[in-house]
Amino acid sequence: MKTNAFKMKLKPGFEEEYKKRHDEIWPELAALLSASGISDYSIFLDQETSILFAVQKLADNFDTSALPNHPIVKKWWAYMADIMEVNDDNSPLEKALLPVFHLD
Repeated sequence: MKTNAFKMKLKPGFEEEYKKRHDEIWPELAALLSASGISDYSIFLDQETSILFAVQKLADNFDTSALPNHPIVKKWWAYMADIMEVNDDNSPLEKALLPVFHLD
């Protein structure tokens, strides 16, 4: 199992809406993420900068190319595009984070 961490950027003023949408995450999206090998997935918000910090566990056989092409994922990205910084295809603008410390 691998840990994956990345950051995204929320547009200012959309903190409550972002949380609401994730509190109501679509069951089919949650099932797809789990079935694809994503587990223990958390997103944190830095309220001073509107930066979202995400961390997730990925199964050893996780295929990074599968999810971005899935219709449910594309639909979710379109749904979230009005409140986040996104790429031209509505995928969240993500920046990978480098692990520098871990304590079990």
